[in-house]
Amino acid sequence: MDKEARLNGTTPAQHPEALRLWLRMLTCTQLIETQVRTQLRDQFDTTLPRFDLMAQLERSPDGLKMNELSRRMMVTGGNVTGITDQLVAEGLVERTPVPGDRRAFRIKLTPKGREQFIEMAHQHEAWIVEAFGGLTEKEIATLHRLLGKVKAHTQTPLETA
Repeated sequence: MDKEARLNGTTPAQHPEALRLWLRMLTCTQLIETQVRTQLRDQFDTTLPRFDLMAQLERSPDGLKMNELSRRMMVTGGNVTGITDQLVAEGLVERTPVPGDRRAFRIKLTPKGREQFIEMAHQHEAWIVEAFGGLTEKEIATLHRLLGKVKAHTQTPLETA
């Protein structure tokens, strides 16, 4: 049973519609993420964290230091190191020393890694488009705009009572 199904209308809440919306958003996110994880595993024998790391490197052709990757991915340095070690062993990324900092390395996609990422990114886009296939372009634009309002509102400090 997903989170949304657990809210049965008897919840003693002042704003049950807001709670239902929150749970619907969580459920949709989890369903789409599960599909993407499955497709990445089945079609490319890879994981979402590996895909995410490669996406960060694709956006930064000059490469990123490990601490930058960790911050951008919002994971620990140990997680980034483990994924990077795997990708280096497969020839998909390379480590180069950072001049002036003996402990730091810059991580970059190799040509092979860039080629593989581009193929995965095209498929990823198709999976996301399919996930929203039940909506018209206008509905997608409206949902995007409305969620943008939620994002903007939540980025402002909450007032305390």
